[in-house]
Formats: sequence, C-alpha cells, structure tokens
Amino acid sequence: MTASQIQSSGPIESSTTSVQVDIDLPQIAVVGSQSVGKSSLIEAISGITLPRASGTCTSKGQLLGQARNEAFGPTIFDKSEVEHRIRRAQLAILNPNQPPRVVLESDDEEFEDSLTFSNNCVSLKISGPDVADLSFVDLPGMIASGGQPGDKELIESLITSYIKRPSTIVLLAVACETDFENQGAHSIAKLHDPEGKRTIGVLTKPDRIPTGEESSWLPYILGDREVLENNWYCVKQPSSNDLKKNMTWEEARQAEDVFFSTTAPWSELDSCYHRYLRTSNLVEQLSFVLSDLINKRLPQIQEELDKAILKAREALQGLPPPPSSNPFNEVVSMLHRFTDDLKHHVVSGVPQANGLLQAIRPALMKFRKGIKDTAPRFHPCEKKVSSTTTFVQPRFLDNEEGSSEADWTPVAGSGDGVIYVDQVLARAHDARARELPGHVPFVVRRTYIEEIVHQWRRPALELIQTIYALLARYIKDIVNAHFSEFGQGLLEQRVKTIVHNQINECLARAQARVDWLIEVETLPFTLNTHYLSDYKGKFLAFYKATREKHARGHISRHIEEYLNREKDEYSEREGEWGIEKVLQGLNEIGIRDASPEDVFKMLPIDEMEPAIEIMADVRAYFQVAYKRFADNVPQAVDYELVRGIERNILSVLYSRLGIDGPEGHRICKELAHENHHVAAKRRDLEKKLERLETAMAELLDVESTMATAGCQC
Repeated sequence: MTASQIQSSGPIESSTTSVQVDIDLPQIAVVGSQSVGKSSLIEAISGITLPRASGTCTSKGQLLGQARNEAFGPTIFDKSEVEHRIRRAQLAILNPNQPPRVVLESDDEEFEDSLTFSNNCVSLKISGPDVADLSFVDLPGMIASGGQPGDKELIESLITSYIKRPSTIVLLAVACETDFENQGAHSIAKLHDPEGKRTIGVLTKPDRIPTGEESSWLPYILGDREVLENNWYCVKQPSSNDLKKNMTWEEARQAEDVFFSTTAPWSELDSCYHRYLRTSNLVEQLSFVLSDLINKRLPQIQEELDKAILKAREALQGLPPPPSSNPFNEVVSMLHRFTDDLKHHVVSGVPQANGLLQAIRPALMKFRKGIKDTAPRFHPCEKKVSSTTTFVQPRFLDNEEGSSEADWTPVAGSGDGVIYVDQVLARAHDARARELPGHVPFVVRRTYIEEIVHQWRRPALELIQTIYALLARYIKDIVNAHFSEFGQGLLEQRVKTIVHNQINECLARAQARVDWLIEVETLPFTLNTHYLSDYKGKFLAFYKATREKHARGHISRHIEEYLNREKDEYSEREGEWGIEKVLQGLNEIGIRDASPEDVFKMLPIDEMEPAIEIMADVRAYFQVAYKRFADNVPQAVDYELVRGIERNILSVLYSRLGIDGPEGHRICKELAHENHHVAAKRRDLEKKLERLETAMAELLDVESTMATAGCQC
C-alpha cells in the first residue's frame, strides 16, 4: 500500500507546503498497495519524473508529514534535474548519520547502515508558468512481508494517521492486474471512511488485466460495486517499455486517450461513463472535490490560523530577548539588577511565606530553644531522698519563658540530667585548696558555667549550617532567575561559581565569629548586675523553699495555704494566719514588702547553704548569659553570612568575571553568545509565524475574491 499527498492547486496553494504542519488543511492522500503504479500516477498529476531505479522510491519511501523543512541543495530550474535530486534526498533521509551535503554531492547509491524507512519525508514545491503550485510527499506502500521488523506496522500507522482525518480526501489506487480482495488499501480506506463520502477510487494498469477478466472491473466504474460518492476512475500510465523509450508527459496523455478510445470494454462504455476514464478527468474531479472541501473549511481554517499565530507569538515572547548589539552594557545591567534583587531578599526581605528570612526564622527559634535547654537542672534536695521528692518548675520561669524545666538537657557529668545539692557541695569541698573553711572557690561556679557554654557550640554550628544551606539554595534560584536564559548559560554558571565561593567565604567568617563568641562566654562576665541579682534572689528563694518544703514541710504548708486563701475565708480569719502575723511583725520593725517566701530566709542556716548559693549564682548567670548568647549568635550569622553575601558582591562579580579590565568587552561578547537551542527555537518560531501570517494573508485574499465574485453574480 502506498500513500502520497497532493496539495490543492487553489489560491492558498503557495503556502500549504509549509503551513500544513501547523494546521490541518484539506489534502488528498493517495492510498494503494505497493507496485500499483503510484510513481506514474504522481508523475501524471505533477508533470515531473520520479526516481525509478530499484530500491530508491517505493521500497525506501518516506513517511507523510514533517516537523520542519531543511533545504537540500539549491533551487532547481531544469525539470530534468528533479529526478536525481529526489533520489539523493531519499538517500539522505535513509542515512541520517551522513551529512546531507555529502550525500548530495556523492555518486554513491548506497551507504552502510542505511535505513529501510524513515519518519522524515522528501518535500517538493513546484511552480512554473504551466503548472499550479503544489506539494506532495511520496511514501512507501504497505508490504505484506519482508523488510525490517516493524516496517509493515510503521507504514500502516503512517497511512492511518492521515486518512483518519475528516479533512483528508482518500484517493484509493487499485491495480487491475491483482485481485481486488488481495489489495489491503481498500480495507483501511473503508475502515476510516465507511460510507465512501471522501474516498475517490482509481483503477491503474488496465492494460495488464488478464484476458477474459476485463468485465470484472467495469462494475466499479458503473457504480455497481464498492459504491463511492465520488465514484471510481480508471487511468493508464506509460509501461516500462514506454519509459525506457523516454515517452514524454504529452505523449503519455495521448497514448492514454487512444487506449480508452480503442480498447474494449472501456471503449464500449456509454459516453456518460467516459468522464470516469483518463487522468485529466481524475485531476479535474480531484480539484473540484478538494476545492469544495477547502471552501467549506475556510472559516475553520481561519480560526485555526488565528490560534496558531497567537500561540506562535506568545512562544516568541516567552523566549529570552535576542542577543544585544551591546553585550557589555547588557551584562553590566544584568549584574546590577541581580545585586539589587539580592540585597532586597537578604537585607530588606520579601513579604512572602517562601522568602529567605521567613525560611530562616524556624532555625533561629530552634537554636534559641537549644541554648535554653542547656540550663542546669539543679535540685535543692540530696540525691538519697530524690525518690521521695518532686522537682517543680519555678513559677517565675513559667511566666517568663512559657516552657517546662523538664525539657532542659543535662549538664555534662550527671547521669540523669539532675544535679543534686549534695553533689554541688561535694564539688565545692573538693575544689577548696587554701581557702578558709566556709569559703567556696570561684572556680566551682566557673567550671559549671564552662560546662554549660561548652554545650552551646553544637546548636550554634547547626544554626550556621542550616542557614548556609538555605542561603545557598535560595540564592541559586535568584541567579537562575536572572541569568538562566542569557546566552549559552556561561554567564549563569560563572556567576553561580563566584557567588558560591563568596558564600563559602562568608560561612568561614561567620564560623570564626561564632567561635569567638563561644570563647568569650567561657569566662563569666556581665554588667547586667540588676538582672543577675534579681534572678539570684528568685532562685535562692526557690531552692530554699523547696528544701524547707521537704525538711520543714509544715512551714511550707502554712505559706502555701496563705497564698491560696480565698477572699471570703480571708475576711473571716483575718488576723488568724500565722504567716500574716509574721509579715505584720516584720512590717512593725521596719522590714516592709516582705513576701511569704521570705520567711525561709529567717530560718536557721542550712548546712547546704554554700551549695544553694552556688546553684543560685550559676542558674541566675545562665539566665543572663543564654539570652545574650541567643541574640548575639543570630546577629553575627546574619551580619557575616546572610547580609555578608550581599556586601561588595557587585565589585566581586566585576573583578572575578574580568569585565572591569581591558578585556571586558571581549568577555561580555563571549558571555552573550546565545544558546544554540534557544536560537534554533527562535528561528523555528519566526519561520512558523512567517508562514502562518503568509497563509492568513492568502486566505484573506481568497475570501475577498470570493466575496467580490458573489457580488458580481
């Protein structure tokens, strides 16, 4: 089975060769089994000679349709050169590994690893004073067997893709030398056009009908068998001997006329059926049917053209702008826009949920919690009674921080994370050297603080690495947004490398700054004595109260009952509370503003008093130091890493790209070389838009001509 495409010879003919790939124009597809005389039929319609050497045309044909046109040799003005050019074009398609110019200029008829079939096609555009503009694609016929695996299915799929279109007129070619039922072309045509409304049948090779079987073909012409709306036709093309004698196109038409006028049973048909004989009548009917279909589809074609033109323009607008005539200024402008945008993101921030500063915030909160969780879990009771005591969060920390002390991580050296008062006292005794009894060396407090600060390094480094990863990924996207569509991507890659190195340098400075902050914190220091004293007083009272609650629980119970008293109960028992009497007595001797918890301070000195003092000092200092550190580290990381990447970035880019030197213009020119994929896409879109707009202009001319003709009628 063979399929060939013949375009309309109407007014929009001149641009259909190229625009057919963009919109679904009405067309004629010639369908027939292999060796039905397709080459002769096409020659009769087009007036050109096709290759006939064995293995060059139908056995190595190409598929219908095309994705793009690629010129193959210069324009031909001598009709006799067409056959050779087509043969070379077929070889080029079947040998995609060979450069087209090599195939065109070579005399070889075969190449190694040649394909049997290809998805590409040979497209011809013919114009001249004696012919209408047309285009056709010569394709292989269906093969029953032989060839490479998959060839038969490939050809069937190809033909089906065309004849299934409602806008395709099927020209069904059937050779009279073979039984009709043995030619599968009719089955495929009938499958996609069961009512025969867009199929035109053509009988070929009537001169090779076996003797006595002539009458079996007449019913097709008479409309008695396999009825088609546009009927069956019969044509006779030159025989092999005629071709060897170089019979001309005009001589072939004369010989055809003589054959049908003198050969039975064709010559014996009624005169009304002679219009179904001869190539000229077939071409006339094809032109009429195709022109009628085109006229009916003109509004739809115009709509498809409008949509295709709009889509092509949008695609062009979506491409990066073409290379500038002044690449230096363009590169400099891009770098300035990039650095301005970078500053906006890392310094000011963007009001978006996916902004950089918004992405960093959870890491900052996690860091702060990680530092706060290193608070020492001092317990004011001895370890031996720990199983009978419960450690309660200080109320003032609940109000201040809203978290549970149970979440705090242990200080190094304590198995369960709790440091008991007797352990603190033991460390104090072990540290005493020449100090007098009762004097605790400062080193005890300092070592506890050092152990706490030592734990701050991990969350600080985790914060730096988290922000580094977020920053690198975020800035990579900014670089991509500014430079991805510029040139061949060289500028984007170089900017990414420079920015990446700059981020690493900022990371090193941030790590050094954090290391410095940690070293600074290893020695206790603060001028915030007010808060330190306040926290110490609160923790000292809390620890003593907790001890007294277990040692002298009745006092703690009295204090708790007094604090939890109801107003009505207070009014009834006013003056009867023991704690109230104590506070009144203190007020009478001039000690005012005392709280119920201060009662514990008046109790006899506890043997654990030195340890309680150490615990209160360390815990109070932690409150001051951790808040300071939890602020200083994020500020340092922000300054050195986040905002550091923006600092001097423009001068760094200028210097490392080399555009601020004498070779700046040359470098920018190299950077501006357009990506060949983008350039090719732009060329394809521009060509597509050109042929669409040309087709639209011709279509409007057709409609104008038709309207004028209608008015004259």
